[in-house]
Amino acid sequence: MLLNWTVMILYNYFSAMFVGPGYVPLGWTPEKSQDCMYLQYCKVCQSYKAPRSHHCRKCNRCVMKMDHHCPWINNCCGYQNHASFTLFLLLAPLGCIHASFIFIMTMYTQLYNRISFGWSSVKIDMSAAKRDPRPIIPFGLSAFAASLFALGLALGTTIAVGMLFIIQMKVILTNKTSIESWIEEKAKDRIQYYQTGETFVFPYDMGSKWKNFKQVFTWSGIPEGDGLDWPVRDGCHQYSLTIEQLKQKADKRVRSVRYRAIEDYSGVCCPVTKGVKTFFTTPCTEEPRIALSKGDLILATRGLKHWMYGEKILISAADGGIRERGWFPRKCVEKCQYDSETDQPVDGEKKSK
Repeated sequence: MLLNWTVMILYNYFSAMFVGPGYVPLGWTPEKSQDCMYLQYCKVCQSYKAPRSHHCRKCNRCVMKMDHHCPWINNCCGYQNHASFTLFLLLAPLGCIHASFIFIMTMYTQLYNRISFGWSSVKIDMSAAKRDPRPIIPFGLSAFAASLFALGLALGTTIAVGMLFIIQMKVILTNKTSIESWIEEKAKDRIQYYQTGETFVFPYDMGSKWKNFKQVFTWSGIPEGDGLDWPVRDGCHQYSLTIEQLKQKADKRVRSVRYRAIEDYSGVCCPVTKGVKTFFTTPCTEEPRIALSKGDLILATRGLKHWMYGEKILISAADGGIRERGWFPRKCVEKCQYDSETDQPVDGEKKSK
């Protein structure tokens, strides 16, 4: 049984790693040219982003139905490998539960055979068992310590990976990805903030958990569709989600604030020279940091108490046209007072008159 668990776990693990999520073809455009107005354009891939696709900074490609970039498999979890990745998250805890049961029963039986009860004390003799037959594999103090350590690893893996499996199943049963769940939450916040009276309906939820489940898991192991066109529920447009993304992108530009760098920043994760609070409150995220030079202009889109996230404004074509986005310390910049068009507070800041 342990060998079966190992084979199935490794098979799905390497399938998720080497099969990959599937990438939007370079230079891809929709069949109808008028549909381009509903899609975002990726400058890196030189193509439009297909519905449900997102650009991954680590893979440097637009990933079909991207859920997240997983460091465990050194790849993205997306359209083609979502089922393999989820099965890995299921089988790994099950195998660890089986291993934990074996470790617990082994330690219990071996200790039970070595316990001696006296009138005033209980002694455990780890040198040998007092009952026959003797174990095939000697069980001494080192074996007990190794079994206890392995039990801790197995239980820890069961809890950690099991929680990730539950999270994945929640999004699969609603036919979403982790990114799309975030987009849906931002859509509700945008509608509530502007009081537009809109009602955003997630277009890819088939209305049945079983139908949503079959969008990812199939008997052949090959997911349905081609990763570019997706079935939508009644009353929804094929590009309902991408239209909402464009609205959120426009809203982010409206609410962004222009800042000017007043101090140099090297781009390190935890800068020591920028203060103790800045050092200990560095954002716990894989998003990059951007280096700043005094005088640089940055368009900030969101912020924390001691950190901000934004994009460096390119002054000239000599910068190469590459977008630089990331976190930087708040104390390294000051707000540009002359910028009246984008004079809006960053998320978390109070409006000032």
